Amino acid sequence: MHGPALLFCPADRPDRYAKAAAAADTVILDLEDAVAPADKARAREALVAGELDRERVIVRLNPAGTREHALDLAAVRAGGYTTVMLAKAESAADVDATPGLRVLALCETARGVLNAAEIAAHPDTAGLMWGAEDLIASMNGRSSRLPDGRYRDVARTARATVLLAARAHGKAAIDAVHLDIADIAGLRAECEDAAASGFTATACIHPTQVATIRAAYASTEEEREWARAVLAEAEGQAGVFRFRGRMIDEPVLRQAREILR
Repeated sequence: MHGPALLFCPADRPDRYAKAAAAADTVILDLEDAVAPADKARAREALVAGELDRERVIVRLNPAGTREHALDLAAVRAGGYTTVMLAKAESAADVDATPGLRVLALCETARGVLNAAEIAAHPDTAGLMWGAEDLIASMNGRSSRLPDGRYRDVARTARATVLLAARAHGKAAIDAVHLDIADIAGLRAECEDAAASGFTATACIHPTQVATIRAAYASTEEEREWARAVLAEAEGQAGVFRFRGRMIDEPVLRQAREILR
């Protein structure tokens, strides 16, 4: 990933490939839910022929164990792609079914969320993402959000579980898409929380969401000034010290380094 904004693009729409790449940091070419069953073969052909920079593309595969997954893998290898997103990942064995590739595991079922730590520990797993709507559907639920737009507790629990599992194993953590494209304020609030909580990136479904995601993940000038100043102060200190009224220790210094990074 080359930045915090990951944009989904249907793999059967090669006319959108270049526009998606120009808009976002990384493009997720989707062979799963965004493509109707009758169009999947055409989507794979377009994927193989696509001219996007392979380093800036993630290919979302159909779930492990399905016929579509095997066909997806063949197309990915024929097209020279190296990073895939595995839909509905539920175990380390699902990652095993995708050998030789960097895997972003999409934990979007109850089983997948509960096994997030096992999936994150797999050496081929580059990161985890969670998905609210598929998760609720896997449990025969009705909606991931309350009437006021906030996530229900079960969705918030899944989000935190996937984040903790990914970061505990040093892997990337990707926050779920915000489906209400017009709700920029809601997207901004979720992205600001994601960045503050430790997510690496947020996925999105429309180019107009990219700027909001980037702005939320970017540090402010005030934050950067504080980070530079506290790190400079730390050079003359041994152990814990006080800076601008706050106790500073190594975890705080790591936060400062991350802000500048």
